[in-house]
Amino acid sequence: MESEGELSPEQYRDLAEFRRQIRGFLHFSEATAKEHGIEPQQHQLLLAVQGLPEGVKPTIREIASRLFIQHHSAVELVNRLEATGAIARKPGTEDKREVLIRLTAAGRNLLHKLALAHRAEFEVSGPELAHALQSVLRHGRRTWVV
Repeated sequence: MESEGELSPEQYRDLAEFRRQIRGFLHFSEATAKEHGIEPQQHQLLLAVQGLPEGVKPTIREIASRLFIQHHSAVELVNRLEATGAIARKPGTEDKREVLIRLTAAGRNLLHKLALAHRAEFEVSGPELAHALQSVLRHGRRTWVV
C-alpha cells in the first residue's frame, strides 16, 4: 500500500488523461473562437459578462477577476471588443464613475454562435471528460493529500 501522499502509476495515468481531455476541449474552444474572428480571451470575456451571477455587476474589475487577468489586460480586451462593436460601456446607475460592460446585439449573436458550437462539442467530448474526472476522483480518494 502507498504511503500518504504517494501516487500510484494508475493515479498518474488518470491525471494525465484528465489533463489531456481538458486540453483537448480548450484547443477546440480556442480554434472555434479564432474561426469566428475573435481571440480566445475575447470569447471568455463575452461569456464572463453574459454569464455573471444575478446581482454581480459587469465591471472591469469583476471581469478581470473572473478571467484571472490583470485589470489593465481586461481594459485592453474591452477596448478591442468595443472597437468591433461586440460590447459597449455604460455608466453605473448608482455611481456614474462606475463603468459597466454590456454585450451589444452583435456581441450576443457572436456569443450565441460560439455557445452552440461549444455545446455540440460537449455532447461529443463531455462523456470522456467526465469519465476522466471520475477516474481521478475514484482512484484518488484514499491517497490525495489536500
